[in-house]
Amino acid sequence: MKFAVLDFETTGMSSDKDEIIQTGLALIDDAGAVCSTYASFVRPNKPIPEEITRLTGIRDEDVHAAPELEEMLNAIVPMLQDVILIGHNVEFDAHFLQAALDRSGYLPFSGRMLDTVELAKLVYPTQPSYALTSLTQTLGIDHDRPHQADSDAVATAELFLLCLNKLRNLPLFTLQRLSGMFDPDRNDLGWLIADTLNWRETQPLIPEDGIHHFRQFAMNVGDWGEDSRSEEESQHTAKQLNEMDFEQYLAAVQANLKTMFPSYESREGQDIMFQEVFDALQEDSHLLVEAGTGTGKSLGYLLPSLYYGLKEEKKVVVSTHTIQLQEQLRERDLPLLQQALPVPFRASVFKGRNNYLCLRKFESRQQIPEHAFGREEAVTRGGMTVWLGETTRGESEELNIGVRNKEEWDAVSSDAASCLNRACPWFRRCFYHRARQEAGKADLIITNHALLFTDLRAEHRLLPAYDRLIVDEAHHLEEVASHHLGQKTGHSSLAIPLQRVWKDARTGLLPQLIGSVSSLGTGDSGAWTEKLELLVPKVHEIREAWERWMDALFQLLTANAAADETGNLTLRLKHEDLPEQWESLSVDGNNVIQLLSDFIRPLEKLTVDMREDADELSMQGMLTDLSGVLKDLANIRADTQSFVTLGKPEFVYWLEGHSQYRGRSVYIYGVPADVSELLKEGVFDRKSSVVMTSATLTIDKSFRYVTEQLGLDEAEKGGRLKTAMLPSPFRYREQALVLIPRDFPGIKGRDGEAVFISALIDSLQEMAITVGGRMLVLFTSHRMLKTVYGPLKDRLEASGIQVLGQGMDSGSRSRLTQQFVKQPASVLLGTSSFWEGIDLPGDALTCLAIVRLPFQPPNHPVAEAKSEKLLAENKNPFMKLSLPQAVIRFKQGFGRLVRTATDRGIVILYDTRVIDTNYGKYFLYSLPGPKMEHLPTSAMAARVSSWLNSAASAVQDEGEKHEAH
Repeated sequence: MKFAVLDFETTGMSSDKDEIIQTGLALIDDAGAVCSTYASFVRPNKPIPEEITRLTGIRDEDVHAAPELEEMLNAIVPMLQDVILIGHNVEFDAHFLQAALDRSGYLPFSGRMLDTVELAKLVYPTQPSYALTSLTQTLGIDHDRPHQADSDAVATAELFLLCLNKLRNLPLFTLQRLSGMFDPDRNDLGWLIADTLNWRETQPLIPEDGIHHFRQFAMNVGDWGEDSRSEEESQHTAKQLNEMDFEQYLAAVQANLKTMFPSYESREGQDIMFQEVFDALQEDSHLLVEAGTGTGKSLGYLLPSLYYGLKEEKKVVVSTHTIQLQEQLRERDLPLLQQALPVPFRASVFKGRNNYLCLRKFESRQQIPEHAFGREEAVTRGGMTVWLGETTRGESEELNIGVRNKEEWDAVSSDAASCLNRACPWFRRCFYHRARQEAGKADLIITNHALLFTDLRAEHRLLPAYDRLIVDEAHHLEEVASHHLGQKTGHSSLAIPLQRVWKDARTGLLPQLIGSVSSLGTGDSGAWTEKLELLVPKVHEIREAWERWMDALFQLLTANAAADETGNLTLRLKHEDLPEQWESLSVDGNNVIQLLSDFIRPLEKLTVDMREDADELSMQGMLTDLSGVLKDLANIRADTQSFVTLGKPEFVYWLEGHSQYRGRSVYIYGVPADVSELLKEGVFDRKSSVVMTSATLTIDKSFRYVTEQLGLDEAEKGGRLKTAMLPSPFRYREQALVLIPRDFPGIKGRDGEAVFISALIDSLQEMAITVGGRMLVLFTSHRMLKTVYGPLKDRLEASGIQVLGQGMDSGSRSRLTQQFVKQPASVLLGTSSFWEGIDLPGDALTCLAIVRLPFQPPNHPVAEAKSEKLLAENKNPFMKLSLPQAVIRFKQGFGRLVRTATDRGIVILYDTRVIDTNYGKYFLYSLPGPKMEHLPTSAMAARVSSWLNSAASAVQDEGEKHEAH
């Protein structure tokens, strides 16, 4: 069996119009090694586009004297005889190969083809990215010149051999499962799997250490058991801690940290935080603590929480806003503390239920034949089967299945409504119940804000009982509360469960159930089959009525709302001011509600009857899954009912959609306008102590705004609320300079925006060249970002500085951030999500430009409703709401600049309102004391150069003392 790995560099993406400019070929021998290679430039008939030269480094002069296409083909065609062709995204190279062969009068290539993208997705399902450069980096493959065909071909050959080796060494059950998923006659990946299985079955048995076999699956975990930690263990730990007070405990931990990290030294801010958190937990009070970057706030709350919880034998829950921070605590901080603490402790991470794989659903999904699925879904499901032999947690976060295959995960994720609990054969292996069991045994539980409020709605049935709570990233608490205590229903909210009920005559719970029931042969099975078949047309009726209603809502949106700069439409619905079309729309909405009731009621009754007769597991499982879907449908019915009647007076109701995607983009919302009362009753009155921390909680050195938003007024009046602002370990006066060009044009007036943008492009160009890239520009408007992107990109090209734009260059936020870090001479333009949560330490970022102060649009329905409420109370909505929100966001943006003790950089603030208005001072006073200067725009470049030169040496000397944590 001969393999040939082919890679072309081309002038573009189209094999009809574009041409090959470089060929790389690597041949693999029977021993599984790269035995020979071929590489050549190819002379095209047209110049190489600039972006291709930027990507590949290949210039016109490189290909000027290169062989022509036919000469290259003469060399490689003999090498392609009887080979299996391999490529990274092989279809791309195959299209160019076939087009070239055709043009030169050769027969097409007719051999088998394998794609290393697909193969890597199958055998390495947890890789963060399947781009060749990313895979070679994470799998340790030498890849010296990415985007050059010869280097890419050899790297792809090495990748293929790694994948093939991993495939050959998978547990036998896993290989057999994969073989059942892919048809060897219909696709070449299926052929490779079948061939590998045949080879494997002729080999001596490979020991499968640590693998557990259950119901023909290979898994990395056995039963979770129900051993709870013995009382004696907990009491022993508590006794040890009773013998040392908090100061002695801290001293012991810090001594251990010093041994582990000789450069460790305590920080004033962190020391204060240890004491404040401990006092709050011990005295049953709530605490707001603002801890800037570099304080070490994770340890600041983990150390006192563990001491208090272990000593008092009480559970402490830590909640984060992002899963990213949850993972950081799990991977970095907790293992560190396991080593540093003088006593052992148990910590667990507990996420929302749909983050865990349901093994029963996964098993039943495996029964569906390959032809009922697309190729991509089969690869995703195959990857999950491989992952099952590796994961100990079964969490979706570990997998990379991409947005397109989210449905594949949704179909097998755990949910309460379709859980068989102890009746499930998988119960003892269940990932969700394992995590829940671990949370029950843990001293410290790490969860997230979303689950915190889902637990609140579920009357505290999800999380183990606790009365001490730590909230990290607390500036998001109010927004998450309002989202999770409200409702949001979109087009797909109903489309997806309906598809689970009936996708086509073979796929879906109804056709499967009809098949199973009709073959039961019991007395009732005929009558049941008939009733089930009568319900099939109802699924189509609901679907059509829903589509109709969504389209009608979209028409309402376009008739009553103007699209914003990104094409989004928003319309608030108020009882006293409903659009005239609302009445006929309510009829359509009520029709959906009625049809849902007519479907849910008889099916619920039927499932109850059938359950008593169903013995076999697959039937029980189907009925349970169906009950789960019916519960989802009932929830959608209730939310639709609430929306159509605008039924909750304390809610704000509104509609959203996108001008491009019509009815499919429609979402209906209902959220509480003010969650302060709900938070007060559901969290602060119920819990003995809640500690809230973030880098941004104060405005003008005051916690007033956040206290009011979170419903902490009463706790404050009663003396139960403490607050602390921690000093930063950074020397902001030396490390950061804020420049405000005082003569910069404003945005008001007829041509204001055009003049502003023109001046902005000029200044950004000058600043980028002065600092050599390494510049992040934060916008508040995507439209403005788009307008600046093109001209700035063109102007900086000559200086060798690349411009990356959110929404302009493909890739997620983290992908763009990685590109920015990798290529120092870059300017990154970002909007909303770039204002917080991205980490660019060290030299990655030298200059941060803030284009406008980050005021949220005041016409968002929730902001509007809050403003109305404030006006009714004779309060100023701008000072009480818009300004504080903008200041917190501004502080988050500023926080991107200085991330470590040796970072230094410049912030340029192009919005002169900070010096021209009375409220501007709130923004500047909220910063942690950087040097601030205003000067003419023309003087900025010189000031930036001189400051960077003088700051470099000062910070370096000082920073060496600070690089402890």
